[in-house]
Amino acid sequence: MAEGLSRRRVGTPREWSNNDDDGSGSGGTPTPSASSVGLAAGNGGEAGGLSKTDRAPMLTLMEETLLLGLKDQEGYLSFWNDSLSYVLRGCMMMELAFRRRIRITKDAYTGMTGLADRTVEVVSTKATGEVLLDEALRVMKASETRRSVASWMDLLSGETWNIAKAGYQLKQVRERLAKGLVDKGILRTEKRNFLFFDMATHPVQDPRAKDEIILRVLDTLNLPRTAAMPTRASASASPVPSNNAPRYVAATTGQGVGGQTGRLRLAPVSGSRFYRAEETSRFALLRRVCLVAAACAGSVLENPLVHMDMEARDRAVARAESLMDVYGHWPFKRDSPLHSADIDGADAGDLMVHEVIAAVICVLRKMDRII
Repeated sequence: MAEGLSRRRVGTPREWSNNDDDGSGSGGTPTPSASSVGLAAGNGGEAGGLSKTDRAPMLTLMEETLLLGLKDQEGYLSFWNDSLSYVLRGCMMMELAFRRRIRITKDAYTGMTGLADRTVEVVSTKATGEVLLDEALRVMKASETRRSVASWMDLLSGETWNIAKAGYQLKQVRERLAKGLVDKGILRTEKRNFLFFDMATHPVQDPRAKDEIILRVLDTLNLPRTAAMPTRASASASPVPSNNAPRYVAATTGQGVGGQTGRLRLAPVSGSRFYRAEETSRFALLRRVCLVAAACAGSVLENPLVHMDMEARDRAVARAESLMDVYGHWPFKRDSPLHSADIDGADAGDLMVHEVIAAVICVLRKMDRII
């Protein structure tokens, strides 16, 4: 294995992680499983009988974005995509915010500073269980200077001419993410010859993960789920039995009703393997918005839409850009028809998470001027 390349630490598959509960230490109470969370109305949870948690999903935003850009059979990303690496660093910042590890610094100058230029501080160094996130957290914590969201995205991606700051760069991020997905059984590793050299590629092994990601993207873009082209047709080494395929619910928001201005609502994927009990996650809908924003900025959004007609793709991209405009502003533009009350924070802690998310999306909107 190449020097400096570390693989994800994985063990026995578990249904839920208990590493991301608020304020809980290693000896805290484990996160309840889906069976112990009140899923039916009247179980004593929040509105609708659902007990909201900070439980992290099986796939991170970085992994979801990478899968959207990955060629299923070839197992590599487009050689012409020069924006994805920068976007993946933004996904790291958003993932750390969702796990309540970082927040925007509050001082006398915060309100007078542009959103993308507000400084970020580390509030918890507790391990996330994700190697890349923990490494980024250590780099940010070790810095003697508080830096803005835009500055950290520049430094972590190596977008700087200052040699003294080269040590902040996280290297081989895409390869390490791919190896983590191999460990999860979603990708596999192959050697492919590219004229004069051999390169490791990572074709899709279990297409269900990408299928479920695409369905969540289509819901957010207000496209019908019937528009999804299942990736399982792309012949993996170990075909997934059809009886294990997700059962796509018919009653969903993604029916094209409302066009580009249809209100956001959460429609979980029924029978999902990678997003079980998604409706019990406190940031489920906002995570979908972040995924669409990252895919749009990283030039991978059109990959799951490539089989659609040009007009449908244009509408989808226009809605994605509108979502970035609504949620790349702080506070969120609540007067917009695209804003959802389901995303509004219930407490000050949620608002701190939302502010970091808004700052990152604000930077992603301006990428053409940054890179």
